[in-house]
Amino acid sequence: MKKLLVTNAANITALIARLALGITLFPHGAQKLFGWFGGYGFGGTIGFLTAKAGLPYILALLVILIESIGALFVLVGFITRIAAFGIFVEFIGVIFKVHLANGFFMNWSGSQKGEGIEYFILLLGLALILIITGGGKASVDAAITSTSNMKNSISVE
Repeated sequence: MKKLLVTNAANITALIARLALGITLFPHGAQKLFGWFGGYGFGGTIGFLTAKAGLPYILALLVILIESIGALFVLVGFITRIAAFGIFVEFIGVIFKVHLANGFFMNWSGSQKGEGIEYFILLLGLALILIITGGGKASVDAAITSTSNMKNSISVE
């Protein structure tokens, strides 16, 4: 488990990727979990994802948790690689289940059936950076591993 947390505590690129991914994704998760920002909340989202989207309950629950709690974990850099992996896997599924049929571009003009995949490619790229780098600068992961390393380097004579 410790190896999953290890990160370069000076890595600013990871910090930027964490902030971009967490700030972008959390509002979507908050819509689904809390009903904030005009969302339907937990009950409405579970109902939509199971009845309309056809997901099993457990997958619908994971979507909500990954986009809300997972996004918060990414934002603060706590178990960053695991949270980013969850986001990566979820959005691969979203691309293939919903958006790939709509082409590449977002539906800026409202002229196509739905949204394309360009936004999701950016999410996948940011998540992949974090899977590789870990939390980086100013992350909980860095704080945990540096504290752990300090304890391991102290010897009692």
